[in-house]
Amino acid sequence: MPAPDARSPLPLLFRRRSSGEIKNLASVSSSLLPAFGTVVDENYLQLKKYVIAPYDRRYRLWQTFLVILVVYSAWASPFELAFRKVATGSLMYVDLVVDSFFAVDIILTFFVAYLDKSTYLLVDDHTKIAIRYVTAIYFPLDVASTLPFQVIYRILTGKMRDGNIFGFLNLLRLWRLRRVSELFTRLEKDTRFSYFWTRYCKLIGVTLFAVHSAGCFYFWLAFHHKTPDNTWIGSQVHDFKHRSVWLGYTYSMYWSIVTLTTVGYGDLHAVNTGEKIFNMVYMLFNIGLTAYLIGNMTNLVVHSAVRTFAMRDAINEILRYASKNRLPEGLKEQMLAHMQLKFKTAELQQEEVLEDLPKAIRSGISQHLFHRTVGNAYLFKGVSEDLISQLISEMKAEYFPPKVEIILQNEIPTDFYIVVSGAVDVLTYKGGMEQPLTKLGSSEMVGEIGVIFNIPQPFTVRTKRLSQVIRISHHHFKQLVQPHSKDGKIIITNFVQYLKGLKPEVLQEIEFLTESLDDLNIEHMLSNEELENAANGSGDANANEAPPPSTTLPSTFPVRVIIHDHHPSESTLECNMTGKLIHLPDSIEDLLKIAEKKFSKRGSTVLMADGAKVEELNALRENDHLYIF
Repeated sequence: MPAPDARSPLPLLFRRRSSGEIKNLASVSSSLLPAFGTVVDENYLQLKKYVIAPYDRRYRLWQTFLVILVVYSAWASPFELAFRKVATGSLMYVDLVVDSFFAVDIILTFFVAYLDKSTYLLVDDHTKIAIRYVTAIYFPLDVASTLPFQVIYRILTGKMRDGNIFGFLNLLRLWRLRRVSELFTRLEKDTRFSYFWTRYCKLIGVTLFAVHSAGCFYFWLAFHHKTPDNTWIGSQVHDFKHRSVWLGYTYSMYWSIVTLTTVGYGDLHAVNTGEKIFNMVYMLFNIGLTAYLIGNMTNLVVHSAVRTFAMRDAINEILRYASKNRLPEGLKEQMLAHMQLKFKTAELQQEEVLEDLPKAIRSGISQHLFHRTVGNAYLFKGVSEDLISQLISEMKAEYFPPKVEIILQNEIPTDFYIVVSGAVDVLTYKGGMEQPLTKLGSSEMVGEIGVIFNIPQPFTVRTKRLSQVIRISHHHFKQLVQPHSKDGKIIITNFVQYLKGLKPEVLQEIEFLTESLDDLNIEHMLSNEELENAANGSGDANANEAPPPSTTLPSTFPVRVIIHDHHPSESTLECNMTGKLIHLPDSIEDLLKIAEKKFSKRGSTVLMADGAKVEELNALRENDHLYIF
């Protein structure tokens, strides 16, 4: 067993879980920066005895309580400097109680683990914690801001001295304001609190503290002037030194607020040189404070409306484009609906956020959201989990508003879609009239017929209501399926079965499909042994052969060829029109059988258009012309 000093370098700040979640987002949003995919949970830490984790819930509550006391100190320190009566009266006992809490916190700090910035591990060694705290600037300032100097002086001398020195020493308590700054920094990162209202409260707090401190110090200048009546307040309130403390505080706050807001009524104004100098400094400070406040508030307001501005600009651009190009009202409405939906669903898609994430995390999100939908799609039933996972990683999610075309009839087949939610109509056009064919819903597919057959899309697909779909390009689809021979056969089988189950009115819209279904029966309904051989790559005869040349469709999909019943030298326009488009079978014998079925006569020779004799079918390419006679 290793010695205690040789244990895992230091207690880990965070422990990873393969399937866990972040249980406390507030902890994650603190100044401690965890690694991605970590769980912040004190139950998993093994700290030394009498050591406190810095994000422990009870310690955080203690720190929050101290922030409340800091607010009191921020008010009391300037106030006691200006009004010494209260400093030696009722507030002195309150100060002692508050100082005692901060003295306890100094002791607690010697037992709080700290984060090593180089390793991001918690250090729980008592000696290292103590050395780090004592040698830092925090320790002397914490002690200086906590000591009750006036009480210590009274204990040592037996006298109660009411001097300015103690008032200025009390200002050391303002060092505690760093705790408020740390609290707001933590709250700004905490997703449970509104960033706008957190910043707003911070700005209000800064303004109130500036007004309070300036007013108190301005009263202190008047109180200690050699001629009380020759001061800003003495000219208005005679014998103000012996008047109520709250009367002087009210006048001070009134002057400070009027000056800060640059109203300047002139009823309270600087009289002596010292006050004029202070006024100039305060007004210069106000310029910076006002710029800080206005800049922050403007940023908060603009940030909250930036998406609205972007949406309005985009809509105006669409309207100008539609007007310039005289687009029909229907197209213009579709463009506007799509743009509005894009902004409304931005929070759901967040493409810019996902793009910044590692691919593994993006894939995990897609798997979580769409695995069930893809697995339920007819084309992928029975295929391996590996292929489904790879397909999902390449799919893109999109939203479409109601009455918008996803696919147009006769367009190039670049993608096919799986409906996640909503519903779509499958339509065709005859004689310029729109004819509905069928309605599809969740987990059903559109556009796959055009992609697999590599033909123009046979139908128009239009949304019935707000719909979410996931799409994959034909390039990615075929590229991913090609290495999975067995899965490719299953996909083709599922596809053929789906085509057989289509309604007659749908089938008749694809002219060659009825004849092709019979060919698919012969070519692709393979035995289990053939499927196993394809999956295992067996077959001694072809083991050392070079792979077949690339085709428009990968090897797992049928290659289409055109067959003729005559010699290529006999080609005429009339003969070429008698050609039949078929899917290439697995052997020449099967090819001859298909030709006999198509032309009602038996052939024995297969030639290419240039007269070359066909010996092996895997040398053929998509749309080759074969002459069988």
